[in-house]
Amino acid sequence: MSSLSSVWYTRCPAPTPLSIAHQLGWIDRQFEAAGVSVRSIRDSKDKAVRESHFTHALDHSFRQGGNIPPLWARSGGRQTRVVGITTTDEFQAIIALPGSGITKGADLKGRRIGVPRKPNEEIVDFQRATALKGIVSALSLEGLSPGDVELVYLDSSEANLIERGNAAFLGLKRRYPYGDELLALAGGRIDAFFVKGAEGLVLANQIGAVVVSEFGFHPDAKIRINNGTPRPLTVDLKFLDEHFDLVTGLVATVARVAEWAEANPDEAVRFIANEIGVGEDAIWAANGPDVHRHLTVALDDDQVAAFDHFKQFLLEWGFIPADFDVHGWIDRRPLEAASRKAAA
Repeated sequence: MSSLSSVWYTRCPAPTPLSIAHQLGWIDRQFEAAGVSVRSIRDSKDKAVRESHFTHALDHSFRQGGNIPPLWARSGGRQTRVVGITTTDEFQAIIALPGSGITKGADLKGRRIGVPRKPNEEIVDFQRATALKGIVSALSLEGLSPGDVELVYLDSSEANLIERGNAAFLGLKRRYPYGDELLALAGGRIDAFFVKGAEGLVLANQIGAVVVSEFGFHPDAKIRINNGTPRPLTVDLKFLDEHFDLVTGLVATVARVAEWAEANPDEAVRFIANEIGVGEDAIWAANGPDVHRHLTVALDDDQVAAFDHFKQFLLEWGFIPADFDVHGWIDRRPLEAASRKAAA
């Protein structure tokens, strides 16, 4: 086993146990005990390093967040493994303006639905994929298909900016989503669009939107599955092969968050709100009153099946370059080892 001085990590602005473990200082302490420093991908000054948030290109790195980038990276040949999965349901909806005549899902037939698109993006266009999956889910509930509506692509030349402190963010940590869709809706170019999560709920509230179809908590997992549901904890294969004990320790540390959050619900929600950059009330509203009980790390068969279903969607719509075996992507050993240690 080679010696290791530092590891890279990244997490999405979303409800994840990795984010909470980081904010509690647990991740740094775990690796410091092994003489390893933890470096943040999103805070790097190097663009190539920051892009690893999406590409997973860095060796000795770990990530938890939306599943489209890791699915895309694995499909493109990057050797990574899923060592844990967190499923935290969230608000997902199609919204329209009052007075549009669209009040329910069936009213979307023949209407214009906006889809954000980055035509020059070299990395997977995860926002377009997310919107399309939400639109397909909403339409399917009414027996409709994408052919029954007009998909209006809203092209943006802005890349997936993840630099913190970027001047374009006006002092905030990141660009909030749905700006292009909101402008198109206000300008009369589209009739409706997809939103999700706390940011989507806040936006819908702000404009007094009609929630045409809401399905973030639908009983059918295939309807709910999207970029944020479920969120995988991934590591690169070199890290796993060369430093299995460190990866097991990582999984154990992240898994401890579930018990902590159960005992500290208000603080857990405060950490999630801080990560996303919204008020705590938006988290309770968007993720439900039991959000603090849905921060577990597991590898249940239904979670793996959810990935497989979503992979097929991304393949059919041309978002990922090649098929691959999702079950072979899962490595249960670190979670099993962490569970044995916790039991002992």
